[in-house]
Amino acid sequence: MDSHERKSDEFIVASHEAGLRLDIYLSLKDLGLSRSQVKKSVDDGLVRVNRFHSKVSHRLRPGDIVEIDNREPIACSALPQDLPLSIVYEDEHILVVDKPAGMVVHPAAGHFQDTIVNAVLHHCPNLSGIGGVLRPGIVHRLDKETSGLLVVAKSDEAHQGLAGQFKRHEVKKTYTALVYGNPKEDEGQIDLPLGRHPVDRKKMSTRSRRSKEALTTWKVHERFGVATMLDVNIMTGRTHQIRVHLSALGLPVIGDSVYGNPRRADAVHDTFVRSKLKTMKRQALHAAKIGFVHPVTCEEMMFSSPLPDDMADLADFLRRHVQV
Repeated sequence: MDSHERKSDEFIVASHEAGLRLDIYLSLKDLGLSRSQVKKSVDDGLVRVNRFHSKVSHRLRPGDIVEIDNREPIACSALPQDLPLSIVYEDEHILVVDKPAGMVVHPAAGHFQDTIVNAVLHHCPNLSGIGGVLRPGIVHRLDKETSGLLVVAKSDEAHQGLAGQFKRHEVKKTYTALVYGNPKEDEGQIDLPLGRHPVDRKKMSTRSRRSKEALTTWKVHERFGVATMLDVNIMTGRTHQIRVHLSALGLPVIGDSVYGNPRRADAVHDTFVRSKLKTMKRQALHAAKIGFVHPVTCEEMMFSSPLPDDMADLADFLRRHVQV
């Protein structure tokens, strides 16, 4: 591609941005790029400072002109599959889907098929390349066993806009969780940094040697004595954040086989109630609401999803059989 044909984004470094490393500076812009993706762009010669290629560690000065070339979309290696897809909203730029529990969001080791990405590629075959090779259009995700709302970008413009909102923590997300225990307060917040577990690298922990800030707020929706339904909001989007934070608070999510405590169910005296609680075979966590600004039209949008059958059934059972 000749330089005059190159499509790129251009920025002028402001005085308050002076001294920033090049990779940090670009990762803070609304490009939908992480620092590692910025580094790759720099290494591939797609970034220039004052028309010269620079290292990621280059310190910027006021008035510097920073250019970054837009990559051509990469062909997606995930295959389209005709899978059920519960669509809550769709236009030419975005898609909001209601993910069932048990469905993986994007292909990964051990899950190359039957994912949300496979289903979305069948529904919107022109998505190839958006957001990377294996995650076209995916700007956030839900754990496999968490149900609820997921927004998908259908264009590069929408992808960059949504990624920027998620990065700035501007997207409003409310989850419904069924947890063991009966908190004394009606609401509260959990401000505990999260990072990889020091021993089990597949888990997250509040006792990690290298952690990032994480803030979760919660409010009691309904009390069932042995259990409680909570409305949970996350101010940051760390991996497994809600499950780890609630477990640290002594309110583990019912059915959570990773961060839950199996002794909580065994401690329930009523055998009928105890057996019912054990029928929840996945974490009782549902992404119930999501709100954001449309990345193209700038319209404020809010979507909600009712409780899935398994959580609604358990809540109804507890409502009828447990005296608070």
